[in-house]
Amino acid sequence: MSGLSAYAGKTVLIITSDGRLFTGTLEGFDQTTNLILSDTKERIIHDDEPTEVIDLGVYLLRGTSVVLCGLVDTELDDSIDWTKVRGSKLHTIKNSL
Repeated sequence: MSGLSAYAGKTVLIITSDGRLFTGTLEGFDQTTNLILSDTKERIIHDDEPTEVIDLGVYLLRGTSVVLCGLVDTELDDSIDWTKVRGSKLHTIKNSL
């Protein structure tokens, strides 16, 4: 997780194992990928209504639920009209063991 130190103090996007999307400033992390974000927002993208953006403030994400942590191009992100973004639901995952 030492790679996350380069992201400290920067805006990141987090995707969790249940498909939730969070953006915020990475304030801290530990060896189990628990993340502390400030100015956190959750984006809920719907297929038939505007994307919801919920302000959460300071937020702790458990490392066991983090799938992806990446830097956000804030200039590009700010230029997107999130009320016009739509998405379709993902199909359920089937294991073929």
